[in-house]
Amino acid sequence: MKIIGINASPKGNESRTLELVEAVLKGAKAEGAEIESLDLYQYTILYCNDCGVCYAKGDCPLLDDFSDLFDKMMDADGIVLGSPNYINSVSAPMKAMFDRMADAIHCQMFYKKYGCSVCTAGGAHEMDVVGYMNSVLTTLGVTVVGGVGVAIGRNPAALEPARKEAFDLGKKLVQSIRGEHSYPEQDEMHAQTRDYFCQLVKYNKERFAHEYDWYVDRGWMK
Repeated sequence: MKIIGINASPKGNESRTLELVEAVLKGAKAEGAEIESLDLYQYTILYCNDCGVCYAKGDCPLLDDFSDLFDKMMDADGIVLGSPNYINSVSAPMKAMFDRMADAIHCQMFYKKYGCSVCTAGGAHEMDVVGYMNSVLTTLGVTVVGGVGVAIGRNPAALEPARKEAFDLGKKLVQSIRGEHSYPEQDEMHAQTRDYFCQLVKYNKERFAHEYDWYVDRGWMK
């Protein structure tokens, strides 16, 4: 089982967000998972220009590091997202990564994967950012097992219990992948979302040729 953590903080090894991401990964490792921590600021992710090539051909004409990052996400069983609060949202590289994943959303490529998110903030809205990252995971087809947010500016001492919470979240992530926790409401939502995108792709099958083939190849086309 492979779990990856993606940290979208520019502070490198001094990142408090990284501390939470790595706490989740340590919890996952304690449950027997193979782990990998990725620094999103070490990747060049260009902005999506809405060309539509990914819908038609399954490839992106932009030449950067996105395909390498995406391959790691596709190879993982679980995904941990981490970002500091940048004006009540994620940092720019994380948003750029999200914007490049429209094809993955249409095709529900992360169906059957599991994930969670963590956020550090100065004063507030840390859980809003956690909720946003988890909503993106959900839209990709990921089953979300929870999240941890902490406002360090209000209370620096809050980081330590947040680390413990993140460690436990990592354990829950692996346990969920093993089937030890169930999420029937999310299962139903994912089924409905996949049906919705299936119909969208079917209606646009001339423009979305790659995506139409994706659904047909997996037996999802209705």
